Amino acid sequence: MRTFTVDDATALGGPGWLARRRAGAAETLQTLSVPTAESDVWRYSPIEDLDLDRYAPARASQNGTRPQAVAAAGALARALGGVGGLVIVEGGRLVDVERAGLPASVTLGGAGEAAAPAAFGQVVSSSEIFVSMSDAFAPDVIVIDVPARTHVDAPILVFHWCDATPPESDAAGTVFPRTVVQAGEGSTVAVIEVLIGSAAAARGLVVPVTELSVGDGAQLSYVGIQQLGSSAWHIGRIGATVGRDATLRSFTVGLGADYDRSRTDAVVSGQGGSTELRSAYFGSGTQIHDVRTMQDHAAPRSTSDLLCKGAVAQQSRSVYSGLIRVRRGAVRADAMQTNHNLVLDATAHADSVPNLDIEENDVRCSHASTVGPVDEDQRYYVESRGVPPSRAERLIVLGFFDDIIQRVPIPATAPYLRGAFGERLAESWHEDAEPAAADHG
Repeated sequence: MRTFTVDDATALGGPGWLARRRAGAAETLQTLSVPTAESDVWRYSPIEDLDLDRYAPARASQNGTRPQAVAAAGALARALGGVGGLVIVEGGRLVDVERAGLPASVTLGGAGEAAAPAAFGQVVSSSEIFVSMSDAFAPDVIVIDVPARTHVDAPILVFHWCDATPPESDAAGTVFPRTVVQAGEGSTVAVIEVLIGSAAAARGLVVPVTELSVGDGAQLSYVGIQQLGSSAWHIGRIGATVGRDATLRSFTVGLGADYDRSRTDAVVSGQGGSTELRSAYFGSGTQIHDVRTMQDHAAPRSTSDLLCKGAVAQQSRSVYSGLIRVRRGAVRADAMQTNHNLVLDATAHADSVPNLDIEENDVRCSHASTVGPVDEDQRYYVESRGVPPSRAERLIVLGFFDDIIQRVPIPATAPYLRGAFGERLAESWHEDAEPAAADHG
């Protein structure tokens, strides 16, 4: 690749183990190419429009940390009712760590000098080009390590400010947020990870990789929120491993970006482990939301439950592609996959592609999906009570999302998510509203 070089990776420095990993990944990267839409995991995507030679690793801000990033992180922490720990990251680089209320044994901050976190590079495979890019060019690795039988009462917020400072070239900046969460045996912790950028941000590429490791008997709740600027491309990857009798509850939200891709692979590797995966998105304008999931059962009596809900308006489109995989030996596995889509305009489009890969007999797996407009019976019911048609549809859509927001694994995020979806919905209606339609606001 012309703009992502071994020299760029080496120049990032850092701990010896990380520098060596970067150099190796950068060399491997030169042998990889951008995938095509002919590949199953990229089908229905605009990936062939991505020219990586038009991008380069973002450089550090010449003016230091932007006050806007720190102020936005603080405001969000207050909106959540306070947090147990706060990590502020700008352009992939660690800015600040606050640990109010965290047990002293919990590790929070950048990766240390001694050794790589146990989960780093083990949960998400580096054979895929964008993960290799993260391995090579992530300036910092944010680590949350909760020791065995430690209970963290308040959520930890990881705030990524992703307005990339462009390189000194015509290329657009690329940001590589990298986070590792390790929940030790019998521990409990909740993590909120936010990717955000100003609406005025220039074209950029954001490639986050998050690895979640849930030890035996542990409980990890994770909420990931993407609110990037409208010119950005977001290609995100979340990988999780869940141990014996452990539980992962995750919720990912896609609101911003021009192209928003979120892939979540969750492997239950211990008997009795379970995953509860939730995902929601709202598209307007010409946005594309691309959600991919894999519920991977590698152990007996494991369970997984997935619910993905999205709406597309104007000329936006979405694709959901999910795979339930049950490996040989994972007897009594129980998996459910559900995807519901609202298409709010004739020019919008949604694809839903459920898949099953079952190698065992004594299992229970099911999937369901819907794609369609607002239900006419619901619309009639609301309008019959004197609500104007445009407002009636907005109320129905808000109710559609409220159903899944009520299931968010970190309750403190629910009011924030309701407000965020409400704002996006109001923006899409405002753009289409006629001047006299005051009730649209």
